[in-house]
Amino acid sequence: MSNTLQFIGFIGSQDGSETRPGSGPIIDRDYIGTVARAQEYAGFDRVLIAHSSASPDGFQIAAYAVQQTERLKILLAHRPGFVAPTLAARQLASLDHFSQGRLAVHIITGGSDEEQQRDGDFLNKTERYARTDDYLEVVRKVWTSTAPFDHDGPYYKSRGSHSYVRPVNGTLPIYFGGSSDEAIAVAGKHADVYALWGEPLDDVRDTITKVRAAAALHGRQDHVQFSLSLRPILGRTEEEAWAKAERILEQAKHLRATQSTFRPVRAGEPQNVGSQRLLAAAAAGKVRDKRLWTEIAALTGAQGNSTSLVGTPEQVTESLLDYYDLGVRTFLIRGFDPLVDAIEYGRDLIPLVRQAAAAREAGHATAVAAE
Repeated sequence: MSNTLQFIGFIGSQDGSETRPGSGPIIDRDYIGTVARAQEYAGFDRVLIAHSSASPDGFQIAAYAVQQTERLKILLAHRPGFVAPTLAARQLASLDHFSQGRLAVHIITGGSDEEQQRDGDFLNKTERYARTDDYLEVVRKVWTSTAPFDHDGPYYKSRGSHSYVRPVNGTLPIYFGGSSDEAIAVAGKHADVYALWGEPLDDVRDTITKVRAAAALHGRQDHVQFSLSLRPILGRTEEEAWAKAERILEQAKHLRATQSTFRPVRAGEPQNVGSQRLLAAAAAGKVRDKRLWTEIAALTGAQGNSTSLVGTPEQVTESLLDYYDLGVRTFLIRGFDPLVDAIEYGRDLIPLVRQAAAAREAGHATAVAAE
């Protein structure tokens, strides 16, 4: 994979966020097309299409989004365990052809027993990650084997498996999420890009070190790249940005109090380690490092990408570069007003970060040449 800086946006099936009730039909074709085209125009490289046990089918949304755009790439969240890996490999490869090679897959094993059970999966978390390992072994074999193969794994067995369709470029980039020890072990073996939520710098540094060590066990320490997910909140001044953050917090509190569609925040720790880590970061302070804002994570129980960098575009760029210096080369950014914020990021933030990262690399190359 390329080592260039990448930006990933987000496509939901309808307009809405933690601060805005969902509007329009649950699958709003006009909105999907508009937000996809807006992010392509804004300079995003990819967009994430998320997955949950209650959400519309991401394969269908991805197929529609690629027909609405020309260059924008797709990151399709996919949860192993609900279809056979031989079938999933062919489905993904087929979609990749319709997208003309614009597809990547984001493997999310699932961190909540309760949610998994809604779709009939009663394995525990350790078993789920072992199954994901086996699943990805099969998927890779389908994409790369030149002759029919047999597979005898702990979760999947097949005889004479073969596919006529392969990804356009021979394979698909595999993004991987999960912060537990089990997740990091599987990521080290399979991930092209390991995805983190927006944690403080020291925590991100620690996780990157662990993932690289896990990858080194398979001779892949230089292969895995890193993605970080954040919710930037921008203002013309720092004061304006923080006032906007406070409005977002009040809107989120009001929506949670008045809408029944939000999952309640329950007492005790969530099962998934990623949420536990975000809540620990929030408990240590409303603002971490220079401007990492944690109050939405605390409010929502860190049930997803929920920490923000708050400030002017220049200040947020500076903070993103701190993560860049740790080795992060992909930023997944989305706002609380998804369409408007995507346009703002394309106008005010993405070009600044690209320019600053290029200057960083040029300065590094000059320093190396001078040695």
